[in-house]
Amino acid sequence: MSEQSPIKFFSQGAILNEFNVAGHNIVLSFPSPEAYIDAQYFGETIGRVANRIPNGQIHNLNGREYQLCVNKGTNHLHGGKEGWGKKTFRGPTPVSHNGKNAVRYTYLSPDGEEGYPGAVELQVFYTVYEKNEQGVAKTTLEVEYHVELMSQECDETAVNVTNHSYFNLSGSDTIEGTQAVLSTVDYLPVDHNGIPLGSVESYPGLEAGRPFVLHANEGKIDHCFVLERDISNIPLDTRARQAQLLASFSHPDTKIHLEVYSTEPAFQFYTGQHIKVAASEYGPEMKSGAGFCVEPGRYTNAINVPEWRSMMALRQGQVWGAKNIYKAWKA
Repeated sequence: MSEQSPIKFFSQGAILNEFNVAGHNIVLSFPSPEAYIDAQYFGETIGRVANRIPNGQIHNLNGREYQLCVNKGTNHLHGGKEGWGKKTFRGPTPVSHNGKNAVRYTYLSPDGEEGYPGAVELQVFYTVYEKNEQGVAKTTLEVEYHVELMSQECDETAVNVTNHSYFNLSGSDTIEGTQAVLSTVDYLPVDHNGIPLGSVESYPGLEAGRPFVLHANEGKIDHCFVLERDISNIPLDTRARQAQLLASFSHPDTKIHLEVYSTEPAFQFYTGQHIKVAASEYGPEMKSGAGFCVEPGRYTNAINVPEWRSMMALRQGQVWGAKNIYKAWKA
């Protein structure tokens, strides 16, 4: 991307570092890559598997059990202690992708990294452009993930990649007053460790398509919302599917709007109540409710649920893929 691009990235973690709209950077960020090392996944490409795996155990992969790094209580979270968001990617490499100018970042994850079997290659494609919709110029970011199992050490591995950017449209230090609309309120109820119980239910107190207001210190949400209940309709590579609107947001003070689309069957929506970043040479303090996340992906812990595992189990000769689209504007 050019220096004039409103959206900028770092090679570390293929991090989304800036998403500028009308003079506002709407993602929580730091000025240099090293500042992200101890941050709470800000802007990172999350993998090999996003979200939680209980006790860090995959029970049936290649006909055996695997023990992953346990890095959050009793869970394996977001790929482990040093997941993909902490790794240095090759790139940016300018490419033509789907008929548009894009940049590609590539990372080769070795066999055994954080306990996962098999070497896999991840390609991340970022495409930035401005699109006029009904007379409104919208800054658009398309993100595509392409993952292949590269080595012969195993027949299959587990994959679930997402982006963990925190958004803030308010122009202040919290998301207070942000208006939100979710396209679904179907979600996966969880146990006390954040692991799905296996059912899909309606989230209490919310209605699909009905606006509600986000607050910095109350009304915490941190759940996996489901757009596609029929597992048979979820391919390993979802990119051929029509991207669906997951959620939309706006703030009355800045008049900035954000829409998040994806080909993925689910998304984690998190309102940032556990953000805790001390003031430093890299920037001011960030605290509870400083940003919110919309993390498109597969069902949490799908690899350990027989009915769900097909959406996360990548075999030799297959491709795991996903596409997410972010549109932002001031109106």
